[in-house]
Amino acid sequence: MTAAEHYDLIIVGTGSGNTILTPEFDDKRVAIVEHGAFGGTCLNVGCIPTKMYVLAADTALEARDSQRLGVDLQYKGVDWPSIVDRVFTNRIDVIASGGEEYRRSEACPNVDVFDGTASFVGPKRLRTARGGEQVEITADQILLAAGSRPRIPEWAEGVPYHTNEDIMRLETLPESLTIVGGGFIAMEFAHVFEALGTQVTVVSRSPFLRTLDATIRDQFNEIAQARFDTRLGRTVVEASGDGSQVELTLDDGSVVTSQTLLIATGRIPNGDVLDAPAGGVELDASGRVVVDEYGRTSAEGVWALGDISSPYQLKHVANAEARAVTRNLLDAFAGNEPTRTMPHDHVPWAVFTHPQIATVGLTEEQAIAAGFDVTVKVQNYGDVAYGWALEDRTGVCKLVADRATGRLLGAHYMGPQASTLIQQMITVMAFDLDLREIPRKQYWIHPALPEVTENAILGLDLEFVED
Repeated sequence: MTAAEHYDLIIVGTGSGNTILTPEFDDKRVAIVEHGAFGGTCLNVGCIPTKMYVLAADTALEARDSQRLGVDLQYKGVDWPSIVDRVFTNRIDVIASGGEEYRRSEACPNVDVFDGTASFVGPKRLRTARGGEQVEITADQILLAAGSRPRIPEWAEGVPYHTNEDIMRLETLPESLTIVGGGFIAMEFAHVFEALGTQVTVVSRSPFLRTLDATIRDQFNEIAQARFDTRLGRTVVEASGDGSQVELTLDDGSVVTSQTLLIATGRIPNGDVLDAPAGGVELDASGRVVVDEYGRTSAEGVWALGDISSPYQLKHVANAEARAVTRNLLDAFAGNEPTRTMPHDHVPWAVFTHPQIATVGLTEEQAIAAGFDVTVKVQNYGDVAYGWALEDRTGVCKLVADRATGRLLGAHYMGPQASTLIQQMITVMAFDLDLREIPRKQYWIHPALPEVTENAILGLDLEFVED
């Protein structure tokens, strides 16, 4: 092994970490370490490809339910290989390979790309590989943005299974699928596969999407139990299987058999893979890299962002953290203290299952526990004009507010366009707007779906400002 090569900056991971290289870094010598596909989880195995599958699933489901509109449509099946090609061959893989080619090209003369797994061998010192050769590299500043990986339970050892990282690349659509887990990954894939014709069973030890506001959670669980074969409150105690079938024995003695198994029981931060403690980087009990409000780890000159350190495993949060750390790294190179704190206020998230779900802020229970003077309004989609047009029976908007101040504390949507409708409420929270003024200081297009939000605000027990 040759002597360690020194850089101004090492970036481990090419998801949001790769975005920090603004022109201000052109005078810095940078090493990028990535042992997999460029672009990180979101591009390759997460947010983006899954939503492309969701679009196909939504289209198939619309055909099944078209009679409610007096239209006779039929879903005749799916060309699964064509979907895989549309998503990966024609889009995702092209972008990922293009990103790597760009970083290796003459357009980035100050950047070296290493293609091995990184691990600390000392303070500010990493072992990795380039072209199959083991090397060690050092830097003045190091950014850890190495993401997370699927959590695999012990009972799955020796059993053929899939995770979100390979389930979308199956050669054929399975006839039956068991999903273990009840979070957003489980619910999105349950929707995708059931809509496209797979018999889906979901095993979860707790209610689906259990962290949601109770109103939304309970209504969604009713919908999911009517659609899927659900085994709620159950855990797997034993598993067996081969290439053609997997059999799970649950804690109540029942047995679930399917052609394919998807494990969606959460994700683990990759700090342990990096052997972070060897570099003086502290991990918490969950394996997450510990950072302060500026993104600094316990090791001087080492920073972290995204799934490896963030309390939010969300791409939009990782991107926002990257913008903050970019500024802080530039401060560090200039010999100054960091100035940008990690942006964790009013973080929204959405689940692209069916119905679609989006949420931001406090649940009703959390708002009450925090001591606010809480007022709540639950507004059904079906009670506004566009909801009539949709023949919607399950959509709902729930707003949680402080009665005394008119401040929005939380917004929760379930139904068509939920992830779009909630954006206006994110703005309300981010700019601390007064709900007593909002309804009558702007137009609400009639009969568009945002009238759901308008009516929800008007239904809150607040002292409204007159026109």
